[in-house]
Amino acid sequence: MRVLVVDDDMQLAALIAFTLRREGFEVIKAADGEAALAAWEAQQPDLVILDVNLPRLDGYKVLRRIRAAGLTPVIMLTVRDEEDDMVRGLDLGADDYIAKPFSPKNLLARIRAVLRRSGKQPPADLTFDDLTLDVDRQEVRRAGGEVIKLTPLEFRLLHYLFVNQGQVLPSDMIIEYVWGYGDSGDRSALKQLVRRLRLKIEPDPGTPRYIETVPGVGYTLGSGGPGEN
Repeated sequence: MRVLVVDDDMQLAALIAFTLRREGFEVIKAADGEAALAAWEAQQPDLVILDVNLPRLDGYKVLRRIRAAGLTPVIMLTVRDEEDDMVRGLDLGADDYIAKPFSPKNLLARIRAVLRRSGKQPPADLTFDDLTLDVDRQEVRRAGGEVIKLTPLEFRLLHYLFVNQGQVLPSDMIIEYVWGYGDSGDRSALKQLVRRLRLKIEPDPGTPRYIETVPGVGYTLGSGGPGEN
């Protein structure tokens, strides 16, 4: 499920994107109103998270253009919490309105509610080859029904690989995703985490079928055949 995040605050946009990717969403970002409309038209996202105060075109004008052409769910973001601003956004067709600052947990709850009301569903299970990642239970199932329990770090790593399957993910990017901003993850810790996860999910951990190492770069959830150790 694809979400367009529109905010000229790069740090906040990165945090929102980080939060959404952890939940299995595909994220597109735009930093001004015109870029937002171009991304909306080209990418056709399932949801738009739209800041009010934007360069070039403000959020209200962007919302008006989106509503003139489609029914994509839109959640407005603003530092303002005046009732008139909220009413204006809702009158223009916004599906919800969140005042900054807000918690990632609150944002995710609002997103799920908006998607349910619009008839869409947030990501649930993800599949690759004969593995199914159960997002709610944080576990993996094989095609025959065997359940593999994961630790929180193992789940984050595998989830990130599932969401980006077929793509080579640099080690530093994986570390930031799995351990979070400013935490204690490093390349040695990532290598050990990959080793432990392979012991749980790989038929032969010495010849990985799923998690492939790309020397000098990072890791990928590969083709389902034997890969790099």
